[in-house]
Amino acid sequence: MERYDFKTQRLFVDQALNAGKALEVDRTQANYLLNVLRLKARASVLVFNGKDGEWLAELEPTGRKSCQLKLRQQTRAQPKPYSLIYCFAPLKQGRLDYMVQKAVEMGAGILQPVITHHTQVTKLNLDRVRANALEAAEQCGILSIPTCNEPVRLAQLLKNWTSDTKLIFADESVGDSNPVSALQNIPDLTKKAVLIGPEGGFSQDERDLLLSKEFVIPISLGPRILRADTAAVAALAVLQAANGDW
Repeated sequence: MERYDFKTQRLFVDQALNAGKALEVDRTQANYLLNVLRLKARASVLVFNGKDGEWLAELEPTGRKSCQLKLRQQTRAQPKPYSLIYCFAPLKQGRLDYMVQKAVEMGAGILQPVITHHTQVTKLNLDRVRANALEAAEQCGILSIPTCNEPVRLAQLLKNWTSDTKLIFADESVGDSNPVSALQNIPDLTKKAVLIGPEGGFSQDERDLLLSKEFVIPISLGPRILRADTAAVAALAVLQAANGDW
């Protein structure tokens, strides 16, 4: 595993990155660097934009609340985007923030909100979802920024699904069978997605619809009743372990 520099502040910037370029930092980020972190002139900052890899930059204050970041050298090349799709029923805000951050940390490349019969929250603040995804990427050295899709209803999601992508869903009706066995039977190069339902679980009609699709694989998450945000971490961990990405 490549060793990351976790001591240097990492910052997402929505600008092209190349050697010698001076980046104009927006007011919020400048305030954070200068007045929250209290970084001084020539302090090192790592920057990334999700396209051009990670770069080492040097801080240059241009005022009390403004600064530039001058790019020095690339520290890591841009990797391929993560292909793992994470489908989830939106939760109440605090737990949704946590779930999004953990999904990104666990390697989700696409965040797909799904509206089910028992979904508690149907109006989603996508800007906040994206902000949490970016925060997780900044803190965990992730260079590929996840795509945050608009919410869709479960029936529409399944109707438009491509059959070459396996959809793994946590099904409380499966019992206590070991999920690793089912996941290890999926060929390594097959595209994968995880679906976590709402706190009330899937309705029987939804479960019947899911099980009618050949691309759907139901798994158990064990004998314990898990909250939706905990189930997300558990399912992604099991999948990544079975997938050899742990």
